[in-house]
Amino acid sequence: MRKTVKNLCVGLSLFAIAVASTACGAQKQSDSGEKKLKLVLDWTPNTNHTGLYVAMEKGYYKDAGIELEIVQPPEDGAEVLVASGKADFGISFQDTLAGALSKADPLPIKAVAAITQHNTSGIMSRKGDGITTPKGLEGKKYATWDLPIEKAIIKNVVEKDGGNFSKVELVPSTVTDEVSALSTKQIDAVWVYYGWAGIAANVKNFEFDYFAFKDINPTFDYYTPVIITNDNMIKNDKDTVKKFLDATKKGYEFAAGNPKDAAEILLKYAPEIDQKLANASQEYLSACYIDKDVPWGYIDSDRWKNFYRWLNENNLLESQIDEGAGLDNEFITK
Repeated sequence: MRKTVKNLCVGLSLFAIAVASTACGAQKQSDSGEKKLKLVLDWTPNTNHTGLYVAMEKGYYKDAGIELEIVQPPEDGAEVLVASGKADFGISFQDTLAGALSKADPLPIKAVAAITQHNTSGIMSRKGDGITTPKGLEGKKYATWDLPIEKAIIKNVVEKDGGNFSKVELVPSTVTDEVSALSTKQIDAVWVYYGWAGIAANVKNFEFDYFAFKDINPTFDYYTPVIITNDNMIKNDKDTVKKFLDATKKGYEFAAGNPKDAAEILLKYAPEIDQKLANASQEYLSACYIDKDVPWGYIDSDRWKNFYRWLNENNLLESQIDEGAGLDNEFITK
Protein backbone atom coordinates (compact mmCIF):
# COMPACT_ATOMS: atom_id res chain seq x y z
CA MET A 1 0.00 0.00 0.00
CA ARG A 2 2.90 2.33 0.63
CA LYS A 3 5.85 2.90 -1.62
CA THR A 4 9.00 3.11 0.49
CA VAL A 5 11.12 5.73 -1.22
CA LYS A 6 14.60 4.25 -0.94
CA ASN A 7 15.75 6.30 -3.91
CA LEU A 8 14.73 9.68 -2.49
CA CYS A 9 18.36 10.77 -2.10
CA VAL A 10 18.96 10.10 -5.79
CA GLY A 11 15.80 12.00 -6.59
CA LEU A 12 16.96 14.96 -4.55
CA SER A 13 20.25 15.07 -6.41
CA LEU A 14 18.29 15.21 -9.67
CA PHE A 15 15.99 17.96 -8.44
CA ALA A 16 17.99 20.78 -10.01
CA ILE A 17 17.85 19.00 -13.36
CA ALA A 18 14.11 18.57 -13.04
CA VAL A 19 13.63 22.24 -12.22
CA ALA A 20 15.81 23.35 -15.09
CA SER A 21 13.76 21.27 -17.53
CA THR A 22 10.43 22.56 -16.23
CA ALA A 23 8.96 25.55 -17.97
CA CYS A 24 5.47 26.44 -16.81
CA GLY A 25 4.86 23.45 -14.57
CA ALA A 26 2.14 20.86 -15.04
CA GLN A 27 -0.78 23.25 -15.41
CA LYS A 28 -2.50 23.77 -18.76
CA GLN A 29 -5.99 24.61 -19.96
CA SER A 30 -8.21 21.85 -21.33
CA ASP A 31 -10.25 22.33 -24.50
CA SER A 32 -13.28 22.99 -22.31
CA GLY A 33 -11.45 25.70 -20.37
CA GLU A 34 -10.76 23.67 -17.22
CA LYS A 35 -7.39 23.95 -15.51
CA LYS A 36 -5.43 20.74 -16.10
CA LEU A 37 -3.68 19.49 -12.98
CA LYS A 38 -1.54 16.44 -12.36
CA LEU A 39 -1.39 14.38 -9.17
CA VAL A 40 1.23 11.68 -8.66
CA LEU A 41 0.41 8.76 -6.36
CA ASP A 42 2.77 7.14 -3.88
CA TRP A 43 2.13 3.63 -5.23
CA THR A 44 -0.41 1.75 -7.33
CA PRO A 45 -4.06 2.79 -6.83
CA ASN A 46 -5.59 1.58 -3.57
CA THR A 47 -8.08 2.64 -0.92
CA ASN A 48 -5.84 5.45 0.32
CA HIS A 49 -6.69 7.11 -3.00
CA THR A 50 -10.42 6.37 -3.26
CA GLY A 51 -11.55 9.94 -2.54
CA LEU A 52 -9.57 11.20 -5.52
CA TYR A 53 -11.32 8.81 -7.89
CA VAL A 54 -14.69 9.56 -6.32
CA ALA A 55 -14.14 13.28 -6.91
CA MET A 56 -13.31 12.54 -10.54
CA GLU A 57 -16.29 10.22 -11.04
CA LYS A 58 -18.78 12.51 -9.28
CA GLY A 59 -17.63 15.57 -11.20
CA TYR A 60 -16.40 17.45 -8.13
CA TYR A 61 -13.20 18.48 -9.90
CA LYS A 62 -15.08 19.45 -13.04
CA ASP A 63 -17.43 21.60 -10.96
CA ALA A 64 -14.33 23.32 -9.55
CA GLY A 65 -13.00 24.02 -13.05
CA ILE A 66 -10.33 21.31 -12.77
CA GLU A 67 -9.38 18.45 -15.05
CA LEU A 68 -7.23 16.09 -12.95
CA GLU A 69 -4.76 13.55 -14.28
CA ILE A 70 -3.65 10.88 -11.78
CA VAL A 71 -0.33 9.15 -12.48
CA GLN A 72 1.79 6.55 -10.72
CA PRO A 73 5.17 7.57 -9.29
CA PRO A 74 8.66 7.11 -10.68
CA GLU A 75 11.29 5.28 -8.63
CA ASP A 76 12.36 8.45 -6.82
CA GLY A 77 8.80 9.05 -5.62
CA ALA A 78 6.22 11.80 -5.84
CA GLU A 79 8.22 14.36 -3.89
CA VAL A 80 10.69 15.33 -6.63
CA LEU A 81 8.00 15.61 -9.32
CA VAL A 82 5.90 17.88 -7.13
CA ALA A 83 8.86 19.97 -6.00
CA SER A 84 9.94 20.55 -9.62
CA GLY A 85 6.45 21.51 -10.76
CA LYS A 86 6.16 18.50 -13.07
CA ALA A 87 3.18 17.51 -10.93
CA ASP A 88 0.93 19.91 -9.03
CA PHE A 89 0.03 17.55 -6.18
CA GLY A 90 1.23 14.24 -4.83
CA ILE A 91 0.83 11.64 -2.10
CA SER A 92 3.60 11.40 0.48
CA PHE A 93 4.16 10.66 4.18
CA GLN A 94 5.34 12.77 7.08
CA ASP A 95 8.34 10.53 7.74
CA THR A 96 9.36 10.56 4.07
CA LEU A 97 8.97 14.34 3.93
CA ALA A 98 11.37 14.68 6.87
CA GLY A 99 14.20 13.26 4.77
CA ALA A 100 13.38 15.56 1.87
CA LEU A 101 13.29 18.60 4.16
CA SER A 102 16.53 17.93 6.02
CA LYS A 103 18.84 18.03 3.01
CA ALA A 104 21.26 20.90 2.35
CA ASP A 105 18.83 21.98 -0.36
CA PRO A 106 15.42 20.98 1.03
CA LEU A 107 12.66 20.29 -1.44
CA PRO A 108 10.11 23.15 -1.65
CA ILE A 109 7.08 21.03 -0.81
CA LYS A 110 4.45 21.06 1.92
CA ALA A 111 1.67 18.82 3.19
CA VAL A 112 -1.71 20.51 2.76
CA ALA A 113 -4.10 17.72 3.77
CA ALA A 114 -4.14 14.41 5.64
CA ILE A 115 -5.82 11.47 3.92
CA THR A 116 -6.38 9.57 7.17
CA GLN A 117 -6.50 11.09 10.62
CA HIS A 118 -4.31 8.48 12.28
CA ASN A 119 -1.29 6.31 11.50
CA THR A 120 -2.71 2.88 10.64
CA SER A 121 0.64 1.09 10.46
CA GLY A 122 2.12 -1.50 12.77
CA ILE A 123 3.72 -4.93 12.94
CA MET A 124 2.11 -8.08 11.54
CA SER A 125 3.28 -11.57 12.52
CA ARG A 126 2.05 -15.14 12.42
CA LYS A 127 -0.69 -15.92 14.91
CA GLY A 128 0.67 -17.63 18.00
CA ASP A 129 4.34 -16.70 17.52
CA GLY A 130 4.26 -14.46 20.59
CA ILE A 131 4.64 -11.12 18.81
CA THR A 132 1.48 -9.62 20.27
CA THR A 133 3.56 -6.75 21.70
CA PRO A 134 6.92 -5.28 20.61
CA LYS A 135 8.96 -7.26 23.16
CA GLY A 136 7.91 -10.39 21.30
CA LEU A 137 10.20 -9.36 18.43
CA GLU A 138 13.20 -10.53 20.46
CA GLY A 139 14.80 -13.49 18.70
CA LYS A 140 12.52 -13.10 15.66
CA LYS A 141 13.26 -12.16 12.04
CA TYR A 142 11.96 -8.68 11.24
CA ALA A 143 11.98 -7.62 7.55
CA THR A 144 13.67 -4.22 7.49
CA TRP A 145 14.03 -1.57 4.79
CA ASP A 146 17.20 -0.54 6.66
CA LEU A 147 15.99 3.06 7.02
CA PRO A 148 17.13 5.08 10.08
CA ILE A 149 13.66 6.34 11.04
CA GLU A 150 12.10 2.92 10.57
CA LYS A 151 14.68 1.15 12.75
CA ALA A 152 14.53 3.87 15.41
CA ILE A 153 10.75 3.45 15.67
CA ILE A 154 11.10 -0.31 16.06
CA LYS A 155 13.83 0.17 18.69
CA ASN A 156 11.69 2.67 20.59
CA VAL A 157 8.59 0.49 20.81
CA VAL A 158 10.58 -2.64 21.69
CA GLU A 159 12.34 -0.85 24.53
CA LYS A 160 9.12 0.80 25.74
CA ASP A 161 7.73 -2.72 26.04
CA GLY A 162 10.71 -3.80 28.13
CA GLY A 163 12.49 -5.59 25.31
CA ASN A 164 16.05 -5.59 24.01
CA PHE A 165 16.27 -4.27 20.45
CA SER A 166 19.69 -5.88 19.89
CA LYS A 167 17.98 -9.27 20.13
CA VAL A 168 15.73 -8.52 17.15
CA GLU A 169 17.08 -10.21 14.01
CA LEU A 170 16.99 -7.63 11.19
CA VAL A 171 16.78 -9.22 7.75
CA PRO A 172 16.69 -7.27 4.47
CA SER A 173 13.12 -6.91 3.22
CA THR A 174 12.28 -8.39 -0.15
CA VAL A 175 8.62 -8.71 0.79
CA THR A 176 6.06 -8.18 -1.95
CA ASP A 177 3.36 -10.35 -0.37
CA GLU A 178 3.21 -10.25 3.42
CA VAL A 179 1.03 -13.33 3.79
CA SER A 180 3.31 -15.44 1.59
CA ALA A 181 6.46 -14.25 3.36
CA LEU A 182 5.01 -14.96 6.81
CA SER A 183 3.31 -18.26 5.97
CA THR A 184 6.50 -19.69 4.40
CA LYS A 185 8.51 -18.43 7.40
CA GLN A 186 10.88 -16.34 5.32
CA ILE A 187 10.28 -13.73 8.02
CA ASP A 188 8.54 -13.57 11.36
CA ALA A 189 7.36 -9.96 11.37
CA VAL A 190 6.82 -7.12 8.90
CA TRP A 191 5.75 -3.46 8.99
CA VAL A 192 2.35 -3.10 7.31
CA TYR A 193 -0.49 -0.66 6.86
CA TYR A 194 -3.43 -2.49 8.35
CA GLY A 195 -6.00 -1.02 5.98
CA TRP A 196 -4.43 -2.88 3.07
CA ALA A 197 -2.06 -5.65 4.14
CA GLY A 198 -3.98 -6.50 7.31
CA ILE A 199 -7.27 -6.59 5.45
CA ALA A 200 -5.66 -8.63 2.64
CA ALA A 201 -4.56 -11.19 5.22
CA ASN A 202 -8.11 -11.38 6.56
CA VAL A 203 -9.46 -11.84 3.04
CA LYS A 204 -7.01 -14.75 2.56
CA ASN A 205 -8.05 -16.23 5.92
CA PHE A 206 -4.49 -15.93 7.21
CA GLU A 207 -4.39 -15.75 10.99
CA PHE A 208 -2.03 -13.11 12.34
CA ASP A 209 -1.13 -10.99 15.34
CA TYR A 210 -0.76 -7.23 15.04
CA PHE A 211 0.10 -4.19 17.11
CA ALA A 212 -0.07 -0.54 16.05
CA PHE A 213 2.82 1.87 16.66
CA LYS A 214 0.54 4.66 17.84
CA ASP A 215 -0.80 2.42 20.60
CA ILE A 216 2.71 1.96 22.00
CA ASN A 217 3.94 5.54 21.62
CA PRO A 218 1.53 8.41 20.73
CA THR A 219 4.45 10.25 19.07
CA PHE A 220 4.15 7.72 16.27
CA ASP A 221 0.61 8.79 15.46
CA TYR A 222 2.11 10.97 12.76
CA TYR A 223 0.41 11.82 9.48
CA THR A 224 0.62 9.15 6.83
CA PRO A 225 -0.37 9.51 4.03
CA VAL A 226 -0.71 13.20 3.17
CA ILE A 227 -1.37 15.29 0.06
CA ILE A 228 1.52 17.57 -0.88
CA THR A 229 2.01 20.49 -3.23
CA ASN A 230 4.92 22.77 -4.01
CA ASP A 231 5.70 26.13 -2.46
CA ASN A 232 5.19 27.90 -5.77
CA MET A 233 1.57 26.71 -5.98
CA ILE A 234 0.91 27.88 -2.43
CA LYS A 235 2.51 31.25 -3.03
CA ASN A 236 1.17 32.04 -6.49
CA ASP A 237 -2.02 30.00 -6.96
CA LYS A 238 -3.76 29.62 -3.61
CA ASP A 239 -7.15 29.67 -5.31
CA THR A 240 -6.35 26.54 -7.31
CA VAL A 241 -4.99 24.75 -4.25
CA LYS A 242 -8.14 25.62 -2.34
CA LYS A 243 -10.47 24.52 -5.15
CA PHE A 244 -8.58 21.25 -5.58
CA LEU A 245 -8.69 20.47 -1.86
CA ASP A 246 -12.36 21.40 -1.53
CA ALA A 247 -13.26 19.00 -4.35
CA THR A 248 -10.99 16.30 -2.93
CA LYS A 249 -12.56 16.75 0.50
CA LYS A 250 -15.99 16.10 -1.01
CA GLY A 251 -14.65 12.92 -2.58
CA TYR A 252 -13.32 11.58 0.71
CA GLU A 253 -16.46 12.62 2.57
CA PHE A 254 -18.53 10.60 0.12
CA ALA A 255 -16.17 7.63 0.52
CA ALA A 256 -16.39 7.91 4.30
CA GLY A 257 -20.17 7.63 4.25
CA ASN A 258 -20.56 5.23 1.33
CA PRO A 259 -17.80 2.60 1.42
CA LYS A 260 -19.53 0.11 -0.89
CA ASP A 261 -20.26 2.70 -3.60
CA ALA A 262 -16.79 4.20 -3.17
CA ALA A 263 -15.14 0.80 -3.64
CA GLU A 264 -17.08 0.32 -6.87
CA ILE A 265 -15.75 3.64 -8.15
CA LEU A 266 -12.17 2.71 -7.19
CA LEU A 267 -12.56 -0.61 -9.04
CA LYS A 268 -13.81 1.22 -12.12
CA TYR A 269 -10.54 3.16 -12.31
CA ALA A 270 -8.34 0.30 -11.02
CA PRO A 271 -10.00 -2.95 -12.14
CA GLU A 272 -6.81 -4.88 -11.39
CA ILE A 273 -7.57 -4.71 -7.64
CA ASP A 274 -9.19 -7.82 -6.17
CA GLN A 275 -12.86 -6.97 -5.66
CA LYS A 276 -13.18 -8.64 -2.26
CA LEU A 277 -10.06 -6.87 -1.00
CA ALA A 278 -11.24 -3.50 -2.34
CA ASN A 279 -14.59 -3.79 -0.57
CA ALA A 280 -13.15 -5.03 2.73
CA SER A 281 -10.33 -2.48 2.74
CA GLN A 282 -12.72 0.34 1.89
CA GLU A 283 -15.06 -0.66 4.69
CA TYR A 284 -12.15 -0.37 7.13
CA LEU A 285 -10.48 2.74 5.73
CA SER A 286 -13.66 4.76 5.20
CA ALA A 287 -13.90 4.95 8.99
CA CYS A 288 -10.33 6.32 9.15
CA TYR A 289 -10.71 9.31 6.82
CA ILE A 290 -12.53 11.54 9.28
CA ASP A 291 -12.47 11.88 13.08
CA LYS A 292 -15.43 13.10 15.11
CA ASP A 293 -15.41 16.92 15.14
CA VAL A 294 -12.37 16.95 12.83
CA PRO A 295 -12.92 17.66 9.11
CA TRP A 296 -11.32 15.52 6.45
CA GLY A 297 -7.80 16.65 5.65
CA TYR A 298 -7.14 18.54 8.88
CA ILE A 299 -3.57 18.30 10.20
CA ASP A 300 -2.99 19.08 13.86
CA SER A 301 0.21 21.13 14.07
CA ASP A 302 1.04 19.84 17.57
CA ARG A 303 1.00 16.21 16.42
CA TRP A 304 3.05 17.15 13.37
CA LYS A 305 5.62 18.93 15.53
CA ASN A 306 5.79 16.16 18.13
CA PHE A 307 7.04 13.68 15.55
CA TYR A 308 9.62 16.04 14.06
CA ARG A 309 10.79 16.98 17.56
CA TRP A 310 11.39 13.28 18.22
CA LEU A 311 13.36 12.94 14.97
CA ASN A 312 15.53 15.93 15.94
CA GLU A 313 16.11 14.70 19.49
CA ASN A 314 17.26 11.33 18.20
CA ASN A 315 19.47 12.77 15.42
CA LEU A 316 17.68 10.75 12.75
CA LEU A 317 17.99 13.30 9.97
CA GLU A 318 20.85 14.66 7.89
CA SER A 319 20.34 17.98 9.67
CA GLN A 320 17.88 19.37 12.22
CA ILE A 321 14.62 20.68 10.81
CA ASP A 322 12.07 23.13 12.13
CA GLU A 323 9.34 21.21 13.93
CA GLY A 324 6.71 22.76 11.69
CA ALA A 325 8.65 22.17 8.48
CA GLY A 326 6.73 20.88 5.50
CA LEU A 327 3.29 21.76 6.86
CA ASP A 328 0.76 24.27 5.57
CA ASN A 329 -2.66 23.74 7.16
CA GLU A 330 -4.23 27.02 6.07
CA PHE A 331 -6.48 25.36 3.49
CA ILE A 332 -8.34 22.97 5.79
CA THR A 333 -9.21 24.30 9.23
CA LYS A 334 -11.51 23.20 12.03
